[in-house]
Amino acid sequence: MRPPAFLYGLYERRLFAALHGSTLPHHVGVMLDGNRRWARSVGLETVQGHQAGADRITDLLGWCEEAGVELVTLWMLSTDNLRRDSQEVEDLLEIIAATVAKLAKTRRWRLRMVGELDLLPEPITERLRAAEAITRDVEGMHLNIAVGYGGRHEIASAVKSLLKEHAEAGASLKELADIITVEHISEHLYTKGQPDPDLVIRTSGEQRLGGFLLWQSAHSEFYFCEAYWPDFRRVDFLRALRSYADRERRLGR
Repeated sequence: MRPPAFLYGLYERRLFAALHGSTLPHHVGVMLDGNRRWARSVGLETVQGHQAGADRITDLLGWCEEAGVELVTLWMLSTDNLRRDSQEVEDLLEIIAATVAKLAKTRRWRLRMVGELDLLPEPITERLRAAEAITRDVEGMHLNIAVGYGGRHEIASAVKSLLKEHAEAGASLKELADIITVEHISEHLYTKGQPDPDLVIRTSGEQRLGGFLLWQSAHSEFYFCEAYWPDFRRVDFLRALRSYADRERRLGR
């Protein structure tokens, strides 16, 4: 039996108060995992699980603002997801496009699309780019929407872009091999110009990266939550922040 709602409210307030003065993350990445399993667990269709997950996003962004997070990256669709049943992919893309448009319409957050958008149907890509465009001058929290995203694809794309750039400048492969650095590759990632994530949260109980921000998360802290994404609550988010605040970050040193 779950505790009464008022007890959760009291616990949440205590958790939040305990975080005062703690070191909290500036960039949080979230793997929104478990929509399909949540739907099965409550007897709903898969599409309803995806919609329930989409409906939870605004809550999360509000909690991040409250905690002073400056940048959030949400993994909404992987390159592997594109190989699922065609009807599920079509439904999911429509939910994502509608959700992103709704987020943009508030002009509360500055949106940035990250991923292989050319893998998506052109009308979906156009809607995502339009949402990104209308928030370009927003000064609020920055929000990366990872759609058609895969960490290996991102790194491969960055290397290709780097090679093309230097080839156009007349450099040979040998010359490039002699000068290429980690910083050069970072400048060609989808997230170029942004800080790496301090904290990565994955819901649904899975304890693996699955290809999320492979390059950027080298020194990130990870928090794995048992709740399926549609069931993710403010108290779960505060627990993730508490876990982060209690850790000693060595950043590879």
